Amino acid sequence: MEHYSLKINGHVYETGAEPFESLLDVLREKLRLTGSKKGCDEGECGSCTVLLDGKPVLSCILMVSDVRDREVLTVEGLPQGGEPHPIQVEMTERGGIQCGYCTPGIIMSAYALLQENPRPSEDEIRFAIAGNICRCTGYSKIVEALQAAAGTPIR
Repeated sequence: MEHYSLKINGHVYETGAEPFESLLDVLREKLRLTGSKKGCDEGECGSCTVLLDGKPVLSCILMVSDVRDREVLTVEGLPQGGEPHPIQVEMTERGGIQCGYCTPGIIMSAYALLQENPRPSEDEIRFAIAGNICRCTGYSKIVEALQAAAGTPIR
């Protein structure tokens, strides 16, 4: 077991882990940051999406040893001053959440998009969340919520 000092959501966390452990397992099991979900555990569903140095990554296939000296942002890090991020608000208010399992990954993918492109088109939103599988919503309400969060026209 090795010692890791990980910068997550603007805080430094100290933990022990094997270098081959996934970032997702360390987040959920060692650090108790359970917002990122473990869906497929194979990098296929997107439920575990977090940002690594501002870019969306699948934390289930990223080894903890690969995040040393890098910044991780999870869904727990989005609220500011105790208030949910506008993406979180719109996803809730506009019905973009049903079972909620895919929601953290979708929110993180959308957040990364809005950091690069604050006013994306519907096609750009759909492309940004294409790696996030949702079995409940059919994506229409999710896209509508993300458009509202970005302040872009909703069809």
